[in-house]
Amino acid sequence: MRRNKTIVHSIRFKLIVGLLLIVLPILIYLTYNNKYSIQVVRNQVASASVSTVTLYMNIVDNMLQAADSYILRLINEQDGFLQLEKASAEQTDSYVLERIRIGQKLREDMQYYSAHEFMFIYSTVNDELIFAPNARITGNENLRELQNAVEGYVRTDLVKMGKELKWIDANIGGRSFVMRVIKSGRLYIGLAIDVNQLLGPLNLLNLGEGGKAVFTNTLHKPLQETVFFEGREIDLVFDEDEYKLTGEQEQYLLVGKSSNLSTLRLIALIPDDVILEQLPYLLRITYVLVGISSLIVAAAFYALRRVVLLPIRRIMFAMRMAREGVLEHRIPRYRTSSEFESMNESFNAMVSQIQQLKIDVYEEQLAKQQVEFRQLQLQINPHFFLNSLNIVFYLAMDKKFILIQELSLALIHYFRFVFQSGADTVALQNEIRHVDNYVRIQCFRFPGNLTYEAVIPETLQTVGVPPLMIQTFVENAIKYAIDTDRQTHIRIEACTLTTGDISIVIQDTGPGFPEDILESLQAGVLKVPDQGERIGIWNVQRRLELLYQGKAQVKFENDNGARIEVILPGKETP
Repeated sequence: MRRNKTIVHSIRFKLIVGLLLIVLPILIYLTYNNKYSIQVVRNQVASASVSTVTLYMNIVDNMLQAADSYILRLINEQDGFLQLEKASAEQTDSYVLERIRIGQKLREDMQYYSAHEFMFIYSTVNDELIFAPNARITGNENLRELQNAVEGYVRTDLVKMGKELKWIDANIGGRSFVMRVIKSGRLYIGLAIDVNQLLGPLNLLNLGEGGKAVFTNTLHKPLQETVFFEGREIDLVFDEDEYKLTGEQEQYLLVGKSSNLSTLRLIALIPDDVILEQLPYLLRITYVLVGISSLIVAAAFYALRRVVLLPIRRIMFAMRMAREGVLEHRIPRYRTSSEFESMNESFNAMVSQIQQLKIDVYEEQLAKQQVEFRQLQLQINPHFFLNSLNIVFYLAMDKKFILIQELSLALIHYFRFVFQSGADTVALQNEIRHVDNYVRIQCFRFPGNLTYEAVIPETLQTVGVPPLMIQTFVENAIKYAIDTDRQTHIRIEACTLTTGDISIVIQDTGPGFPEDILESLQAGVLKVPDQGERIGIWNVQRRLELLYQGKAQVKFENDNGARIEVILPGKETP
C-alpha cells in the first residue's frame, strides 16, 4: 500500500498523467475520425469496383454462352461427324475427305471469332486430332509447339474434360486457357479461349499504380501475373459482393466475382494507398494534427526520461547487477543533476568495498579447499602398499627373480607417479601409463584372471585429468569384480563429445554394482564412508567437485558389468 502511494505522488507519475489527460482525448477523437473516413472511402471504392467486376464477368459469361451455342450448332449441322466416328480403315477416301472438309470449315469459322484461340475435334476410335487455330496466330512460329501441347493435353485429360458441364481453366504449353469440351458419340469437340484475351477491356480500368485485374481458378491460384503475386502474401479467396484487405500489411483492397458458366473467378486488386489519395484535404490535416500531438507527447516523455527516468534506471540496473553478484559493474560518470551524481559516487564506493570484502573471503575459502584437495590426494598413496610387499615376498620364496625384477620395476614407476602427483592435473597419457603399471602389479595377484585394454585417441593424449582418478576406478573394479573362477576384463576408452567435453569410460565384466549402492551413486547421495567401503569413489567425486566447481560429471550404471563414465569440461582447464 505504501509503495502504491509513493508511485502516485512521484514526479514521473504526475507528469505522465497530466500529459495523457490533455493529449489522449484529442488523439482518440482524431484517430476515430480518421478511421471512419478511411472506412467510408473504402466502402465507396469497393462498391464501384464490385459493380464493374460483376458487369465485366457477365460480359465474359455472355461470350462463353455464345461459344457454347456455336459448338452445339456445329454438332447438329455437320453430318460429316458421323464419318469421323467410324474407323478410318473402313472407308479410307471418305474419311480423309470429310476430315479435310471439316478442318477447313473450322478454320473458316475461326476467322469470325477473334477471341477464340483454337478449336479441335478428337476422334477416339482413330486417335486423331483436327486442330484449327485462329487466323491471327496461324503464322506464329510457336504454332506447331502449341498443337503438340494440345494433343498431349487432350490425350491426358480427355475423360475429365468430357464430363465437365462448365468451361474449365487449362494450362497448355505454359499458357492459360478457358476451355469447353463436348462429347458427341466417339468424338470430342473443344474450343479454347486465351485468358489474356478476356482481360483486354479490363486494362482500361483505372486501378491505380500497382493495381491488378486477374482471373483465378477454383484453387484460387492466379492464371496471369504469377510473378506479381510471389512473396506478396496476397490471399485471393473472396466473398462475392464484399471486399477485404489482403497482402503484406493489408495494402490491397480485393473484390471479385465468379463466373456462372466456367471455373474462372475475376479478381480486382486496388492498392490501398491509391484509395487513400482520394481523401479530402481536411483528412490530411487530421493526420498532421495527430502527428504533431504525438511529437509533443514524445518530446515530453523524452525530456522526462533524460532528466529523471534514465538516471534512476542506471542506478536500478547497477543494484540488480550487484544483487546477482556482478560486483565489477559501476555506474559510469556522465553529466546529470548534482543529486544523482552524489548518489552514483556513493553507490560505486559501496560496491567497491563489498567487492574487496568478497575477494578476501573467497581467497580464504580457496586456500581451505586447496588444503583439503592435497589431503585427499595423500589419502590414496599408501592404499595397496602392504599387498605389493606380500607379492614380492612370495615371489622371492619361489625364487622367481625375473618376475621380482618386473614387479619391482612396475612398483617403482607406480610409487614414483603417486608420490610426485602434487599437480592438480596430469596428461591423460601419463595417467594411462600409471594405470598400466597398476594393472600389471595386480596381474601378479590374479594370474590368468585379469585382462585389460585402454583405447585413447591421439588427440586426447595430452589432455589434463586429475591424477590417480582413473586408477581409483580401476582399483575399485578389481576389488569388486575379480572372480577366481572366471576371467575379468577391464576396458578404458576416451573420446570427445559433440559438446566439446571429454568422456572417459571405465568398464569391467564383473557382476556390477549392487542395486542399493548403484541407486545411491546415481542419486548422488553417497556419504563419506565410515569403514573404507567405496572410499575411492567418494574420494574422486570430492576431488572433481573441488577442482571443477561442479562442472564435471560421474555417471554410474550396470551394463554387462560395472560401467563408470567421467565427463570433464573440455573447454575449461582447471
